[in-house]
Amino acid sequence: MPLVTVTMIEGRPPEAKRALIREVTDAVERAIAAPRPSIRVIIQEVPAAHWGVAGEPKG
Repeated sequence: MPLVTVTMIEGRPPEAKRALIREVTDAVERAIAAPRPSIRVIIQEVPAAHWGVAGEPKG
């Protein structure tokens, strides 16, 4: 059972997250021939204040 975890800054609309889940599922299915019902995608959303880039928080 493939499990893909995507970590990203919170705030994207539900439609964008649904599209991401669909596209990641498609990619895993193509890349490793995994049966679609076995693929799991988890989105972990992080507040911008907890996300640092180049030593600075994003929020």
